[in-house]
Order: sequence, then structure tokens, then C-alpha cells
Amino acid sequence: MKGSIDYVLRLVKVRTVAKMAKNLDSRNDPKIAVCDPTWVQMRDETEDMLRKTRILSSFLHATVLSHDRFENALSYHLAQKLSSESVSGLQLREVFDNALADDPKIGEAARADIVAIYDRDPACKTSVQPFLFHKGFHALQAYRMAHWLWTVEGSEPLAYFLQNRVSEVMGVDIHPASKMGRGIMIDHATAVVIGETAEVGDDVSILHGVKLGGTGKESGDRHPKIGRGVLISCGVKILGNLTIGECARIAAGSVVLKDVPPCKTVAGVPAKIVGDAGCDNPSHSMNQVLTGYDGEFDGSSI
Repeated sequence: MKGSIDYVLRLVKVRTVAKMAKNLDSRNDPKIAVCDPTWVQMRDETEDMLRKTRILSSFLHATVLSHDRFENALSYHLAQKLSSESVSGLQLREVFDNALADDPKIGEAARADIVAIYDRDPACKTSVQPFLFHKGFHALQAYRMAHWLWTVEGSEPLAYFLQNRVSEVMGVDIHPASKMGRGIMIDHATAVVIGETAEVGDDVSILHGVKLGGTGKESGDRHPKIGRGVLISCGVKILGNLTIGECARIAAGSVVLKDVPPCKTVAGVPAKIVGDAGCDNPSHSMNQVLTGYDGEFDGSSI
């Protein structure tokens, strides 16, 4: 069930995955349920889906049920989605497997992203749903692979290739040099753009049509820094090297050109402070209604 207690427990347990799940078979060893509850739940939900929708049998087996570990399923699924005539799925899967083996935090972050989507999106009925069908999740995990190529392997051309493929296939453009936290939900995801020097903290929720961009041709550190727990509603443009404070809320369609203090709501073009964030965790509550806001700003500026 969705809920804060379940959410916290999953995030705590996810830290043990890389060390304990590597050599365990989820079909034969009950200990896998202790060290990787997200993967076990995903497999159970896939089995249930298979019983209800036989036409997806080959897809569900190939994508989830034929794999013993979450990381293996993730590398296969992403490789299938991003393969092309130029670079095969087998080649991409080898790259993704190397990234996941070298940096276990990639798999941990992917699990946290799944939990975040399941917890926050009312349209998400199972934890395997974002893994199978949500392009926001897929784009974010592909970014994590590209970021590893960029920062660890020094393979900028292949990182750019992945960025380009994600943009072509999923309509999402995340620069591989940007920095993304964990427990992030990119909902619907169409037309999301995140620039080279942007930083997004943990537990952030981003809706479709969001741009974290620059203001012109300036070079260097030129993109926004988004704090933990921020909610960025659909169609928001945040431009320049500015800071969005923790647990702030950005109303739909806003254009943000200056820093936003923590725990505040901003709205408008250009955006101004219209009140407090409304709760302790805007990115979790997903409440985009500006209660008591009648179109007049409270006099504050940003």
C-alpha cells in the first residue's frame, strides 16, 4: 500500500541491495525478499499482470520474469528501448551492465525513483508500472547511465548518443553532465529539458513541459539548482544559475528568474511569492492548487 511508513522502509532497505542481492535468485531464495523488497513486489505484480493479460506474455517474460536481479532487468529494458541501427541492444546492454556493476548507487537510485512514483502518482497502481511503461522513469535511468559515462568513463560521445536517443524516443532532454538526486518523479515527462549545469536534489517532483535552462549564450555554471522536496508543476520554466530552496512549490506555467526561498510557493510570469508551500513535503503531496490565491500577490518579490 502507498503511505509514508512504507515509503521510508523501502528507502532504508534499498541501501542493502547492492551488497546482498548480487548472487541471490529471487525465485529460489527467500532472503531476496528481505534485501530487495521492491524487486520482489515488481515480480509478483508482473505475475499477476501475466495472468490477466496473456497477450503481453513475451514482453513481460523478456522484460521482468526472465531476470533474477533488478539491475539485469533494467539494463535489458533500457537497451531495448534505446537501441538503433547504429548501436545494437546487445552493445548498449553491455554498457549499462558495466555502469550498474561499477556504481551500485545507480540501481539504488532507480529503486528509489520507482518508490517515489508509486507513492505520489495516483494513476500508478503497481510498482512495476513505471518500470514497464513510464517514459519519465526510463529517461531518468538512461540519464544515470549517460552520467556514469560522462563522469566516470570519460566517454562523452557515447553519453551524448544516449542523450540524443532519449530525446528522440521519449521526448525528454537531460544533459549527461547535470546532477540528479534520487527519489525523483518526472511525471508524463514530455518536453522536459534539463541543462548541463543544472542540479536536482532528492525527492523532487517534476511535471511535463518543465525547463531548467539558461538565459542566453553564457558559459560556465548557468543552470538552476533545485533543492530537496521541491514540486515543479507543468509548463514551468526556471532560467539561469539560481536556487530553488528546499520544499518550495512552483505553480504551473510560471517563469522563474530569481532565487526562491525554502518552503514558499511562487507563481506567475515572472514568478513571485504568493504564500507558503502549504505543507512540509510539496513533492510528496503533489498539491498544485493555490488555496486562497485570488490572482493578487502577497507583496513579496523574488
